[in-house]
Amino acid sequence: IENLPCELQRNFQLMRELDQRTEDKKAEIDNLAAEYIEAVKHMLPEERVEHLKKIQSAYSKCKEYSDDKVQLAMQTYEMVDKHIRRLDADLARFEADLKDKLEGSDFENPGSRSLKKGRSQKDKRGSRGRGRRTSEEDTPKKKKIKGGSEFADAILSVHPSDVLDMPVDPNEPTYCLCHQVSYGEMIGCDNPDCPIEWFHFACVDLTTKPKGKWFCPRCVQERKKK
Repeated sequence: IENLPCELQRNFQLMRELDQRTEDKKAEIDNLAAEYIEAVKHMLPEERVEHLKKIQSAYSKCKEYSDDKVQLAMQTYEMVDKHIRRLDADLARFEADLKDKLEGSDFENPGSRSLKKGRSQKDKRGSRGRGRRTSEEDTPKKKKIKGGSEFADAILSVHPSDVLDMPVDPNEPTYCLCHQVSYGEMIGCDNPDCPIEWFHFACVDLTTKPKGKWFCPRCVQERKKK
C-alpha cells in the first residue's frame, strides 16, 4: 500500500480542480444571467436566443465537471476497496499460517528436529494457478515468533473467518459453496463450465493444494450423472 497515499492525493487534487472549475462556471452563469435580465427588453429575438445558449452551454459544462468528479470519486473508492480486500486476504492467510506454526510447535520436543514436513506443506499451500489470484496469494515474509503459552493462546483464538465479520462492500462478488466473499486461501475448479469456480479451502475440506486436477463437489456430482 506504499503507493496508495500518492494515488489518493492525486485523485483528490483532481477533484479539487474540478470543484474550482465548477465554481468559476457558476460565477460566469450568474454574470450571464444578470446581463440577460438587465438587457432583455432591448434585445432582438436572435440576441436573446444567443444569450440563452451561452447560459445553457455553461450549465452543460458544469454538469460535465460534476460527472467527471463522480467518476473520479468512484475510482478512488474502488481503489481503496481493492487494497482493503487484499489486506484482509493477506491477514487471514498470515493468521492461518501462524496458527499452524504454533500448533506444530506443541508437538516438537526441545531437542528434536525442526518440523520440515509442516514447512513443506505450508510452502505447497495455495490456490490453483490460473492467473486470477496469483497477485493475492503470494505468501508474505514472516518473522520468527517467540512467546509464552498466553501469547500462543491469544493468536490461536483468531480464525481466518473473522475477516467475514468486517464490513463488506455489497457490490463485492461472492464465491464458494458458502456464498461468501474472497478471503484466505482458495482453490479453483478445473471444470471450465463451473458456475462457482473458486472455493475456500475449509469449505471443501482441504488443507493443502491437491496434486493434479481438482473438481468441486457440485461438478463431481454432475460428472457422475453424465
